Amino acid sequence: MSTILAFAGSNSSTSINHQLVTYLTSQLTESSFELFKLSDMDLIVYSEDEQRDNGFPSSINQIYKHIQSSKGLLISVNEHNGNPSAFFKNVLDWLSRLDRKFLEGKKVFLLSTSNGARGGMSSLEVVKNMLPRFGAEVIDTYSLASFKENFSVEETKITNDEIKNEILQKLHQFEASLK
Repeated sequence: MSTILAFAGSNSSTSINHQLVTYLTSQLTESSFELFKLSDMDLIVYSEDEQRDNGFPSSINQIYKHIQSSKGLLISVNEHNGNPSAFFKNVLDWLSRLDRKFLEGKKVFLLSTSNGARGGMSSLEVVKNMLPRFGAEVIDTYSLASFKENFSVEETKITNDEIKNEILQKLHQFEASLK
């Protein structure tokens, strides 16, 4: 059974991207998973001076170990002003300094969501183009638009059947790619 590391690229305690990832892990049928919450990480902004003077934060070493022990990653990225959040970019900066190819051999199903009509699509595209530089194989992407209208936080599920069927089909194809 393949292990999937699932997380959102957000440091918000109420992240809708984390809610989406949490729901999708409950729908995995062929894989075990580990749900990681990046918002629990305590990170200083990356700089060469910080790395030289203090080394790598323990939280970066921790997420790196989790990535290395997984077969695939389920990542949902948030969007700030059309780009990934500074927090998520900082995580990637630290990881890429620890090991430039920290995603080598890893398959990724990349997601995004927002309350807007584009569902974080701009951020999704930026990250989709960035991750292969670190060795990732992006298997598929999905942008869930209008989160509040298509997801029930109380029931922790996608409420629009057409959207649910489409994203679950992609999820199961991702799982199959890990075999």
